[in-house]
Order: sequence, then structure tokens, then C-alpha cells
Amino acid sequence: MTDEWRGWQEAAEAALYGDGGFYRSLEGPAGHFRTSVHASPLFAAAVARLLVRTARELGTDTVDLVDLGAGRAELVTGVLAALPSIAPAGLAVRAYAVEIAGRPAGLDPRIEWCAEPPPGARGLLFANEWLDNVPTPVAETDAEGIDRYVLVRTADGAERLGEPVTGADAAWLRRWWPPAGPGSRAEIGRPRDEAWARAVSTLSAGLAVAVDYAHVREARPPFGTLTGFRAGREVRPVPDGSCDLTSHVALDACAAAGTVGGEEPEVMDQREALRGLGISGERPSLALASTDPAGYVRALAWAGEAAELTARGGLGDFGWLLQRVTRRPYPAAASGTTGPPGD
Repeated sequence: MTDEWRGWQEAAEAALYGDGGFYRSLEGPAGHFRTSVHASPLFAAAVARLLVRTARELGTDTVDLVDLGAGRAELVTGVLAALPSIAPAGLAVRAYAVEIAGRPAGLDPRIEWCAEPPPGARGLLFANEWLDNVPTPVAETDAEGIDRYVLVRTADGAERLGEPVTGADAAWLRRWWPPAGPGSRAEIGRPRDEAWARAVSTLSAGLAVAVDYAHVREARPPFGTLTGFRAGREVRPVPDGSCDLTSHVALDACAAAGTVGGEEPEVMDQREALRGLGISGERPSLALASTDPAGYVRALAWAGEAAELTARGGLGDFGWLLQRVTRRPYPAAASGTTGPPGD
């Protein structure tokens, strides 16, 4: 890392994914923060049900599961563990973990480890807390009402204003995040829109799902959400490779960018999505305590974990973007990557 001024997108790209970057570490994201995947195996079971449902909709007994931004493959591993009690007999799953770090030792040999999603997959592409780690430019409106790029000093996170925002970035701001006056800030989500569109395009048929912290145009935070995380704690964002750098996702903009094949995307909160997959925080009946005390204790524990996954003000408020892809031939391989993996 060098002591130079850069735009936030370039600085975060190097800090997260460059040589020695945060996401190149052996411990992986789970060493620093806890996602729904880490909160409970119920989350992986819900994704397993979604995979089975997707296979049924495709009318296939061989289905692909692509875990985009796989971390250390916690989600795809959990899905494979849950499938025997969920999937119909004869369903074959080709599992892919997409991540820039090296393959973890001892990983289930059924999981293919790759740097980009496999082209032409038919099934479920699932990106859990991936888009929030696709770096974006940051803009701030100056005293004259001009939107300017925010520059950051790599060594200590100090900031200053740079050149005016122009071109495609300015157009994105006008459409998706109009300024709220001098001093207001925005994360320009265009790189995330493009990354999501590329990810969706790798499916030949099936369902693409993005799960993340999110906001919509009518309720953008006036000062942005850029922050850092280290060892389970929120910290000041400094692009020196020592912490995660993340900001909430303009999921409505990603939805518009990822629309393909005439299918309209769905956006909902995690509470609604998981309830549709059989996960709720309802407590078991007290009658069970007298007829099956051990079963009651187990059910109570599951209810507690489900409540955390669906809690208002917590994980239940995460946004789910679901984009169905109708059957179509996969085009010639496109240049570029799908964007950096997340967690």
C-alpha cells in the first residue's frame, strides 16, 4: 500500500483484492464478520429448498449451484449437507464456489473452486453479501452544488474532494441517487450494476439471487454508508488492506441492470424470502414440551436461530433480489470479470 490519493473505487479494489488484500487472507471473511450463513444452518437449508425448487421449475434432474463470493465455501457446503433430507431421489447437483482466494484445505471434492462463475450454468446462482464488496466511486456535493469524486489517502483514510463527476457516473447519480444538497454523499453503484448484469448473464436458465444490505431510491441515506469491519467490529474505513470495506447496495438499480429475457426481477426483504422457504421464528407449541421434551428443546433452538435470520432491524431487513433467466443459449464468452467476490 502507498501513501497516495485515489478515488475510493480504485483504493478499495487494491485494499480488498490486490496482493496482500483483505480478501486474500487465509482466515477469510468469517474471521471478521458474521453473515446469515454463519448465523444458522437454517439459511443453507433454505437455499437448498430454493435449489430444489429451481430444478423443478427447469424440469431437470441435474442442476447447477453457483455460490458467488463464496468466502471459504460455507454456504455451498451447508447446502450440500442439507440436500439429502430435502432433495428428491435422483437429483444431481454440480456445485461451484466462486472466489479469488485459494481453495481451502479439506474442501468437499464435489465442490469445484473457480475464480469466475461457470458459463452457461443451469440452476441457481446465489450471491450472499457479494455486491456490497464490489467497490464503487464515492461522490460528495460541494458548497456550489457540484458532485465531486471523493479521493482517499491509502495510508490513513483521510479524504478530499477531486474532480467533478461526469459521464456515466453522473448519469447514474441523476437516475438513482440525486444529491441531497451540499455535503451529501453517495456511493455510485454503476460498477455493481455491471457486475450483477455480468453474473446473471452467465446463467443459461434458472434463478440468480443477490442478498445484501440494501436501500432504494426513495430512501437513500444522505451521507452514504461506506464503512469498515475488522474482527467483528465496525471501524473507520481505511483502504490499507487491514479491514473489510463495504457499503449498502442500491438493489433497485441492480435489479434494472440485471433484467434479461423479459423476466421482471423481484425484490423483497429476507424476512419474506425465508418465510417463503419454510423459515420463521415461531416458537414451538408448549404441548410438545410435555410429549417430547428433547424435541421441544431442539425446536426452540431452531426457532431462536430462525428469529435471528428474520429479525426486524437485523438480518431480516436484508434485501433479496431474485432474477429468473428463461432458457436461452449461452453467448460467446464475454471479456472482463464478474466483479470481485465478497463473503
